[in-house]
Amino acid sequence: MQKDNIYIEYTFTVTPLQPASDILMAELGEVLFESFVETEDGVLAYINKVDWNPNILDNVSITENENFKITSAYKEIAQENWNATWEQNFNPIQVDEKCVVRAPFHEKPNVDYDIVIEPKMSFGTGHHETTHMMLQHILNTDVEGLSVLDMGSGTGVLAILAAMKNAKTIDAIDIDNWCYLNALENVERNNCSHINVYEGDASLLEGKKYDVIIANINRNILLNDIPTYAKCLNESGTLFLSGFYSEDMPTILEACKENGLKYVSNLEKNNWIAVVCRKP
Repeated sequence: MQKDNIYIEYTFTVTPLQPASDILMAELGEVLFESFVETEDGVLAYINKVDWNPNILDNVSITENENFKITSAYKEIAQENWNATWEQNFNPIQVDEKCVVRAPFHEKPNVDYDIVIEPKMSFGTGHHETTHMMLQHILNTDVEGLSVLDMGSGTGVLAILAAMKNAKTIDAIDIDNWCYLNALENVERNNCSHINVYEGDASLLEGKKYDVIIANINRNILLNDIPTYAKCLNESGTLFLSGFYSEDMPTILEACKENGLKYVSNLEKNNWIAVVCRKP
């Protein structure tokens, strides 16, 4: 279906904020919401109008949870108004004193890896726990000379960091057209010409091989695609997975084990997990 330039903006007020806000964003992502901005009292969430219907929150169970009070209102918003929205809310993100993810209007920092992005309607600014942990994993991994896949690439920020750490070849893939276009812009902005950006899903991986695969998506897509990742991973290759909660970790690790992947380690932040597995 062709996307249009009109988005629906939901303003959610959430009490208490955590963990309800994280659960809310995860569930909204399952029903095709594309982008989120955390606010002082809740979440702003965006969905393309062609993917929306007035009853869409009926499929978001957290809104009915008696342990949280969640109220919402929505309105149409033109895509070009997105920049003004995120500029008001987007602060630079620093990861392990080595990497900063910032917008063009922020001051240039003195760090090893300075990533400049304009996220627009794409996910992956570094604010969310999963993106932050994946950046940590890449910072702690020697990817020089290796082939890397960033699956569900969003803004392209993870692929960009891999490029800055001298990965040899990098593919960035996202199923969403807006993410695809935004990643192209961010790759050019950071002078990472050897990142190949594609629009699509795991079906694009047929016959491809990588030393490192990064997949920050969600539990269901990961479970569906882990067999493909395992097949595409070179011997001694590394798989980074995130986008799921601690309670989902046994299920994710069992799927990895069934596909010949060995658990190495994981990071955890506010109940979100970023796991490292390796192909023997």
